[in-house]
Amino acid sequence: MPIDYRIEPDLTVAELADVFHRSGIRRPVDDLPRIAQMIQRADLIITARDGERLVGVARSLTDFCFACYLSDLAVDSGYQRQGIGRELVKKTRDAIGDGTVLLLIAAPEANEYYPKIGFEKMDRAWWINRKR
Repeated sequence: MPIDYRIEPDLTVAELADVFHRSGIRRPVDDLPRIAQMIQRADLIITARDGERLVGVARSLTDFCFACYLSDLAVDSGYQRQGIGRELVKKTRDAIGDGTVLLLIAAPEANEYYPKIGFEKMDRAWWINRKR
């Protein structure tokens, strides 16, 4: 069965926490109220499903006209290296349009992945990290 990609703003908290856990991405999977806020306050959530099983997600904050922050790109470890992450990024780009820049902060272990799917490294980014 092919992977089905869709915009899914009503993703369940349990499904998102579970795919985060299965992907290996570091997110607060045991803090379900926080995961719920991550869903509720996102502007764009694109999912990848194998049948009804959630196997990937791209969660973004955006104005759909100038900037988009791809906060989470997570693919179930059993489904990695099949192009699902690349397709989630493509679907995100399609949804935000050509006039919108796509930004993300990579985990150190993913630094080699993002250039392979079209991202360019920036030297001008700054941040104040979260306290928790």
